[in-house]
Amino acid sequence: MVSPRTGERLDTIYWIEGDYLKDAVREISLFMRDWRTNQVRNIDLRTIDIMAASHNLLDASEPYTLLSGYRSPQTNAMLRSRSRGVAKNSRHMVGEAADLRLGSRSVSQIYRAGVACGGGGVGRYSGSNFVHMDCGPVRTWGR
Repeated sequence: MVSPRTGERLDTIYWIEGDYLKDAVREISLFMRDWRTNQVRNIDLRTIDIMAASHNLLDASEPYTLLSGYRSPQTNAMLRSRSRGVAKNSRHMVGEAADLRLGSRSVSQIYRAGVACGGGGVGRYSGSNFVHMDCGPVRTWGR
């Protein structure tokens, strides 16, 4: 993953032979922190798995650009005041969601890969050029 805010890049193996690597998962959670408040929350392993599986299906060589991972309640409220597309009880606030893009793939391609994983919610935000993935109930939305 790459952060568009800082240019920070994260390339890490977080799972080997059925075991999650604690240090790598901690590093992912730190990377996916709320960059506005610098608050960190553990990112749900299911969300990380959905992101990784989708990326594998896309056969992309570049990392995702992470637009939003964990969001503090303060950040979510601020974003919600600016956009009606932000959920009041967003899964971002509990470390269960990510907003992602890939320069080499369209929003529709990323969306279809996320849906194919069948692991949670996948939202298409074509106008803003990103896809939302979360580990909540299986559902889809957007254009």
